[in-house]
Amino acid sequence: MRPARPDLAPRPGLSRDEMESLQRRVAETAVFADDLPFDSAAVSLASPETEHQTLAEATALDADADSPPLVAGIDQSFLDDRALSAVVVLRGGEVVERAHVVSDLELPYIPGLLSFREGGPILDALAELDCDPDLLVFDGSGRIHFRQAGLATHLGVVCDAPSIGVAKSLLCGTPDEDVDGRPEGWRTPIRADDSVDAVGGHPAGSETTIGYAFQSRQYDSRPVVNPLYVSPGHRLSAATTVDLVSRLSGSYKLPEPTRLADAYADEAKAQYED
Repeated sequence: MRPARPDLAPRPGLSRDEMESLQRRVAETAVFADDLPFDSAAVSLASPETEHQTLAEATALDADADSPPLVAGIDQSFLDDRALSAVVVLRGGEVVERAHVVSDLELPYIPGLLSFREGGPILDALAELDCDPDLLVFDGSGRIHFRQAGLATHLGVVCDAPSIGVAKSLLCGTPDEDVDGRPEGWRTPIRADDSVDAVGGHPAGSETTIGYAFQSRQYDSRPVVNPLYVSPGHRLSAATTVDLVSRLSGSYKLPEPTRLADAYADEAKAQYED
């Protein structure tokens, strides 16, 4: 998978002002409305009927409008000053491709500028794929971001692919309702607040929904599970984003694409630690 907008790719050597300016350009380019090459109702964890598919066979199903799209989950693990970026591609509930790359990290973690630390390494991993995913699901924020350009938005725009951000904590914005102790399947909008800038044609303010708090799971045998914070990255509305995350959720808190990417990142990391 190659960048469609390499001019907007995160790159090292920029000042903070330059990074924030690039994020505003990304946000101006981002589309926070549904523009999908597949029917969102086809997104599912049900496995395709064809057993033991090769990658070529799985990719060929793209021509079938009723088949589940290719969904890539993206996550990272870390080896000192290097990032291991892992991508797992699913069609339905079946893994059709995995790829990982180890890359040097150029920046420390800076809140609001995560894409400049992790974005380049993730693009390296996406470039290793033989297939072109229809949907990218990131461990990180999308529109829920100070400049409406979190990791999922930045890389979604660079790849010009529908993308979703799935975060475990809320970077900014305000939920409509209290999120504590909610039942499985519950959701509430996250509204822009004073910490969120209006960018280009994308407004901010209390009437603007930038994502959702989504209670993916609760377990009787465990303490209360906190919600996920999901937001559109690119070419998706907030409402469709949370519906897709629900469709991609299995037996765990994390949606299956990023859960599998997280597990693969840990698995691959072990081979570099021996």
